Amino acid sequence: MVFERNLEDNLFALRDDLLAGRYRHGAYHRFVVFDPKQRTIHKANVRDRVVHQALVNVIEPSFERQFIHDSYSCRIGKGTHAAVRRLRLFLRQASRNGRKTVYAVKCDVRKFFDSVEHGILIGLLRRRIHDRRLMDLLREIIGSFSTRPGKGIPLGNLTSQLFANVYLHELDWFVKHGLRVHHCLRYCDDFVMLASSKERAFQLAEQADAFLGEHLKLRLHPNKIIVRTWKQGIDFLGYVLLPQATILRTKTKKRMLRLGKQENLTSYLGACAHADAFELTRAILMSAS
Repeated sequence: MVFERNLEDNLFALRDDLLAGRYRHGAYHRFVVFDPKQRTIHKANVRDRVVHQALVNVIEPSFERQFIHDSYSCRIGKGTHAAVRRLRLFLRQASRNGRKTVYAVKCDVRKFFDSVEHGILIGLLRRRIHDRRLMDLLREIIGSFSTRPGKGIPLGNLTSQLFANVYLHELDWFVKHGLRVHHCLRYCDDFVMLASSKERAFQLAEQADAFLGEHLKLRLHPNKIIVRTWKQGIDFLGYVLLPQATILRTKTKKRMLRLGKQENLTSYLGACAHADAFELTRAILMSAS
C-alpha cells in the first residue's frame, strides 16, 4: 500500500536506478511458516519484488525452452497434480499395465536452497544470458542473500523458483540422457526414477548423488532415498500411488480431518479431487459444517 501510494514515482525511480546501474537489493524480512513442516521464508520488500517479477518475465522464456518436459515445479501447465498424473502414467508404462514389477526410487536433495553455489548458478545463467548489465543485475540479486559465504538462495523470491529449475536442469539432463532413464520426473528438489530391480534403483540413486556432488556441490539426503514397488505404494507430493488407486498420504488425511473448516474447505476439497477420496471428502464436509 505504501509503495502503491506513489506508484508512478516509485516505478520511474526504480527504472532510473536500473538504467543507471544504481539499483541495490534491499534487506529481507525473515519469518517461519509451517506447511506442515517448518520452513524459513525470507521476503524481499515490494520494490525488489517488482524487479524480481520483471526479470523473470524477461529471462524465463529463454530457459523454459531448454527444460525437459518432466520438470514440474513452478512452470506454466505443470504443478504437483500434473506430476502425480505423469508418475502414474510412467508406472503403467514401465509395469506394462501391472504385469511386471517396477521399482521407484524417490530422492530428495539435501538442504537444496541453502546449498546452491552462487558461482555455479551464475555460470549456468551466463550460458544463455550474454547481456552484461542483465548479468550484473542477476549477480546483485543472487548476492543479496546467503546462508554461508557464496551459498544459498532464499525461499520466498520468485527468482529462486527459476534459479532452482536452472540449477537442477543439469541433473534432469544427466538422468534422462546420461543414465538414459526415460521414466523419471522432478518437482523442485524431489525426484523419482523408475527401475526394473531394487539393485538398479539404488544404483541410479548413487549415480545421481555422485553427479550432484561433482558438478553442483549438492548431496542427496541419505535418509530420504526410498525404494518401493508400485504395489507397496509410492509416496510423492502428498499422494500415495497404488495400482488400483491414488490416495492422500495418511498424515495429510489426519490433518485435513483435524483442521478442516470453512476457511480452508476449498483447498482441502481440491486436493481430494485429484485422488480417490470419496469417503474423505464426505468426512471433511461433515467436520467443516
